[in-house]
Amino acid sequence: MSRIVIVGNGPAGYRLAQLLGARAPESDITVLGEEREPAYNRVLLTDVVAGRLAAERTHLTPLDRAGVRVRTGVAAVGIDRHRRVVRAADGSLHPYDHLVLATGARSFLPPVSGLVGADGALAPRAVAVRTLADGRRLERLLREGGRAVVLGGGVLGVEIARALTERDCKVDVVHRGPHVMDGQLGPDAGRVLSSVLERFGIRVLAGRTATAWTGDRLELDDGTELPADLLVVSAGAVPEVELARRAGLRVGRGIVVDAYLCTEDPRIRALGDCAEVEGRVSGLVAPAWEQAEVLAGVLAEAPAGGDLAGEVPAGGGGRGYAGTPALTRLKARDVDLVVLGEGDREVPGSEVVTVADAARGRYARMSVRGDRVVGAVLLGFPGCVAAVSQLFDAAAPVPADRIALLVGAGAVDGTADPAALPGQAVVCRCNNVTKNDLVAAWRAGARERSALVRATRATTGCGGCGDAVADLCRWLGAADGEARPEPMRPALAR
Repeated sequence: MSRIVIVGNGPAGYRLAQLLGARAPESDITVLGEEREPAYNRVLLTDVVAGRLAAERTHLTPLDRAGVRVRTGVAAVGIDRHRRVVRAADGSLHPYDHLVLATGARSFLPPVSGLVGADGALAPRAVAVRTLADGRRLERLLREGGRAVVLGGGVLGVEIARALTERDCKVDVVHRGPHVMDGQLGPDAGRVLSSVLERFGIRVLAGRTATAWTGDRLELDDGTELPADLLVVSAGAVPEVELARRAGLRVGRGIVVDAYLCTEDPRIRALGDCAEVEGRVSGLVAPAWEQAEVLAGVLAEAPAGGDLAGEVPAGGGGRGYAGTPALTRLKARDVDLVVLGEGDREVPGSEVVTVADAARGRYARMSVRGDRVVGAVLLGFPGCVAAVSQLFDAAAPVPADRIALLVGAGAVDGTADPAALPGQAVVCRCNNVTKNDLVAAWRAGARERSALVRATRATTGCGGCGDAVADLCRWLGAADGEARPEPMRPALAR
């Protein structure tokens, strides 16, 4: 029996424990979670902020398999690599054969005077939304019809700003970059997105730096003072690596691991927001769950006693983590924005097609190289998202009429009709659920949308595939016994 200790009960640690409970039922699995909350879906925090979802509705299904113990409210504080023991803050010791660090990340707090007290805690009317406890604190601070400032105009900052407007707050967004979401969007798309946000009462102040928080106003470097009842900090995240650093493991931006998520200690691995793979750290759910799939395959075959070299997975084969195709879908009500692959970035040797209607908040830019989509920004063009995404996922040739594709007049065959959608088409990217997976689950007895969700986990990531799953569910009900999984076809190489 292999003893596996997972430090972290966030989405990555939870998903790994869930997979191992099924694939290695003989293993003894302990999950240590610093938060007292049960595992929950962090992606849904903005829904809590908006008042669309009760905090408890974000909780994930409890891990009730034999051999899986979840300890909430128990923080790991030390690792004895020689004795192979994790020490917790409550004094408990947890011996391991294999240790997985899924410690996640914490909010970055910029150097703003008055933001953090001498005790290291945020000022009374400031909150950084990273955890469910943060979401509850924000709810307590919210005043209907009040004024809020969001410090940071990245993806989460934009989502929070829009969520606050749903609570009738007047919102200012202060962003150091040249425009909102400058990590994903170029200047033109950024300007169009700002104009869309302004229609919801969100004022964007880009290219500005906050200097001081007084408790009722935020002061900027140009002398501007923004009155506010609440300051929400969304200035990025920092991987939690201190536990690994104290244990003598190699740390860069994150905990450095190889393609099999292994550190230089063959007994210790890392995944999710805290892991650095080939110099990259991801803060998204989809990469974390793909890494969990890889790691579950390795650890399910790992011997309890012998060392397991990181570069040679158990069993002598198996795939390593090769990266997750970049996809950002903004979770902001009535703002349709999807960024695929290289997004707005210039791709050498590519053909670029752009459609813009700034007055109506619409912008689309697609980069095509070798007749394959390598990047796209789709803002205000929901009709083409399914078609372009399918082409990107399958590395399939794009139609000759690129403009018709972007405006939704030249959709790829089958993108709108569930019956014609290819079986290998990915419906839920967060959990890599294909149409075939949904059909197989239906035929196995999951005859309602909620049952399909439980069986495949579709919609439990960002939730952006909810309509597509509902459409497939209706089609499956009408097709009844005729729907069957299709043979997989190899995707074209990118």
